[in-house]
Amino acid sequence: MLRFGEGALIFAEREIREVHVAGGRVRLATRDDAEVLTRMRTELWPEGTAEEHSSELQEILSGEARGNKAMTIFVWEAHEGGLAGFLETRLRSHADGCHEGRPVGYVEGWFVSKGHRRRGIGAELLRAAEDWARRQGCRELASDAEIENEVSQRAHEALGFRPGSRVVTYRKSL
Repeated sequence: MLRFGEGALIFAEREIREVHVAGGRVRLATRDDAEVLTRMRTELWPEGTAEEHSSELQEILSGEARGNKAMTIFVWEAHEGGLAGFLETRLRSHADGCHEGRPVGYVEGWFVSKGHRRRGIGAELLRAAEDWARRQGCRELASDAEIENEVSQRAHEALGFRPGSRVVTYRKSL
């Protein structure tokens, strides 16, 4: 078995399988992926700057991130090289619509490049997150999608997610 950072996938001393699919493979992200991940995150979350995404990724991929910033990032890598998607997941103490008495795995971000969509890559990234969450003792995986992002909602539902609740969030500057 290989070790994290040497091409293998280990998280909290538990094996995470590497999955080969659709001309590529799902694996854990490494520091070497930071530049491409920064571009993909900026496309997914344009309200953040590339510098902000890069800084956050450096913290996550170095293993130094703590609390809400601590995440596991899976990437889909083409056999010929290059990344075409990612999924960021972490544990949450709870999530709307889930059982309140146990932590849940939470999909914080899920992205497949436009030219690679509808090939099963997103589904394989999600399967890796499901396997990871089960290994953490979770019985549920949760996620969210913007209310106007119907494509994301359909993708979630096609892969077994069901709406947990719909809420309007508010904020107030102090």
